[in-house]
Amino acid sequence: MLVISGFVATSQNAGNDLIQYVNPFIGTQRMGHTFPGAAVPFGMVQLSPDTDTVGYEQNGSYNPFVYQYCAGYQYDDPTIVGFSHTHFSGTGHSDLGDFLIMPTTGKLQLNPGTADNPESGYRSRFSHENEFAEPNYYRVLLEDCGISAELTTSARVGFHRYTFSKNAEVNVILDLMHGIYNYDGKNVWTFVRVENDTLVTGYRQTNGWARTRTVYFAMTFDKPIKNYGHKKYDNTIYRGFYRKFKENDNFPEMAGHDIRAFFQFSSDESGMLQVKFALSPVSTAGAVKNLTTEIPHWDFDKTRYNGQELWNRELSKIRVETLNEDDKTIFYTAMYHSFLSPVLYEDVDGSYRGLDQNIHQSEGFTNYTVFSLWDTYRALHPLFNLVQTTRNHDMIKSMLAHFDQSVHPMLPVWSHYANENWCMIGYHSVSVIADAIVKGIYQDNLEQALNACVKTASYPLYDGLNDYIKYGFVPEDKSNNSVSKTLEYAYDDWSIMQIALKSGDSRVYKQFEKRSENYKNVYDYQSGFMRPKLSNGSFRPDFDPLNTHGQGFIEGNAWNYGFYVPHDIESMIAMMGGKTAFAERLDSIFVLKLEDEHIAANEDITRDGIIGLYVHGNEPGHHIPYLFNWTEEPHKTQQHMRTILSSMYANAPDGLCGNDDCGQMSAWYIFSALGFYPVCPGSDEYALGSPLVKYADVQLDNNKMLTIIAENQSQENIYVNEVLWNGKVIDNHKILHSDLAKGGELVFRMSKAPAAR
Repeated sequence: MLVISGFVATSQNAGNDLIQYVNPFIGTQRMGHTFPGAAVPFGMVQLSPDTDTVGYEQNGSYNPFVYQYCAGYQYDDPTIVGFSHTHFSGTGHSDLGDFLIMPTTGKLQLNPGTADNPESGYRSRFSHENEFAEPNYYRVLLEDCGISAELTTSARVGFHRYTFSKNAEVNVILDLMHGIYNYDGKNVWTFVRVENDTLVTGYRQTNGWARTRTVYFAMTFDKPIKNYGHKKYDNTIYRGFYRKFKENDNFPEMAGHDIRAFFQFSSDESGMLQVKFALSPVSTAGAVKNLTTEIPHWDFDKTRYNGQELWNRELSKIRVETLNEDDKTIFYTAMYHSFLSPVLYEDVDGSYRGLDQNIHQSEGFTNYTVFSLWDTYRALHPLFNLVQTTRNHDMIKSMLAHFDQSVHPMLPVWSHYANENWCMIGYHSVSVIADAIVKGIYQDNLEQALNACVKTASYPLYDGLNDYIKYGFVPEDKSNNSVSKTLEYAYDDWSIMQIALKSGDSRVYKQFEKRSENYKNVYDYQSGFMRPKLSNGSFRPDFDPLNTHGQGFIEGNAWNYGFYVPHDIESMIAMMGGKTAFAERLDSIFVLKLEDEHIAANEDITRDGIIGLYVHGNEPGHHIPYLFNWTEEPHKTQQHMRTILSSMYANAPDGLCGNDDCGQMSAWYIFSALGFYPVCPGSDEYALGSPLVKYADVQLDNNKMLTIIAENQSQENIYVNEVLWNGKVIDNHKILHSDLAKGGELVFRMSKAPAAR
């Protein structure tokens, strides 16, 4: 029997392996939207089961149930429709789910069927008792056909192993219609070639979140194909002279908008069939080369363990001791989530498809994609500046390549698979670039980086930016979500200041210094809130600070966004009446109640992710608990840290209080559990909190070691009486990255009571 005990997978490798503390099922139940399948760190292939085929559209409008399937897998579902090779982790919108494979025995069925009636299609029932997952390995029993399905990967290749009853006739269905956030017409074109009796190649082009996305594949079997065919589900009238062939039966070319193909295999005594499935952003030839280079053999277990060694290497960059095993599992699962994306996006020869849809060659860097920057600039990329410096450097090079290929031109906003999808607000690539420059991670061509950032921040067609430059704020009567945009633009402009400072460009520095103060233009002294302003200079009437919709904010309200001035906190405090008044306002956010009417319209926020008015289940307020450090009551930062760490994360399928958003929610946890956090990426400072760990060794990428010790650590000792860096007392509740990067010992002396002031 294939079992998971307490949802914690046990590694078959050495006893010291950290993958045994990873629970891939955390976040598989609605909020979190993670997937439990197989992937190597930052791998292009993210191979996972999909449990249903919910469409994006319902009766001519958006189907709210599709939101639950952002990653394809729902823990409470009773059936699996198959295993697809591309997934997002924790996003609030979605795409991908490419190339779904499903093995069956007996009668061939090409329709997926329904969860209520799985016999009507190729899907299968499954049970969590017969399901097992750990990094780079997934296994499940497909009950209806009695097939044990196992998955593992290399960076660009998915490896399937199916075990079934001896002498069973096996069908492998390749569903080229399946996708995540699917709708009629999403498939632009699909093409399949049966190259020989074991190799199949092809591609699929889709119009979804990425409106022009093409993915190529090469699929090979370890047994010869006996029969194959396909069925078209589109209504294409014109067939040309292909009509002279019986295309659906053993014809080696398949093409159409909507296709499901099948491959049948003769029975034998082995009771096993293996499939390798490689991806490429460039060509089928590239996919074949990726396949033969990365997995030239048929040793499934070797591939599994090679990938798990990669995970152990990455997880070992931070070794922690915690008060209990659940905390350790949550910590290493957070690291696992944080190292899933951005993903590799080039072939083994360095070729990749660019934003201009041409083929480019990466020169001196590895190309990445999936940049959820509104989320990940806050903590994920700063985490990379500690423990993934080479990759973060290459991610910035990938962003600059995106800029060079952009016709606008702009750096990425939210990009994936050679497409800009323009999701969310701001231009937060500049924050990622500034943070890496300030911390010494990116030192290549600062003039090039500054030019890309300045042009991005000057593109007049982008999201109210022209009016922002004209008025000094985004007017609500000209562009919605105006306050959120103004505040985030002002922070991004401050980030550009930091690059200009490092580049020695005083003209750009002064220009963006002025723009960085634009947050002041949307602060209403009378109400005490950031508030939408109209182009005539007056504040928008009928203001409700608890409401999100129509109030000038996106995925937040005036309470969440009211504290979003991370680059000028002291001026914000003075503007809001000084430290005492500011601390009282911070207190209010944790004790007032957000009524259900203000939650109901936000599908990515539930009450599970809320404390008072503080919404930890979404990103805009992630820095708020640390702001007590700028008042006379820093112990409240420590208090709230421990409350959030213990209540917003759990070792369970519903263990994330909101979308993980490509690792941001998890990166927040890692920083905060270690005892510090980058409140303002682009600066050298971290704010100190209250560590959850007892002890941690952080292996920095410069071969230095950062050791963190929490003396007298316990569930009750949540306050920090004293902090020492290399034996010297810290008295300002902050520590510098430039100090930590040198290695050393950070000691927190914990207590039940706040430190005397």
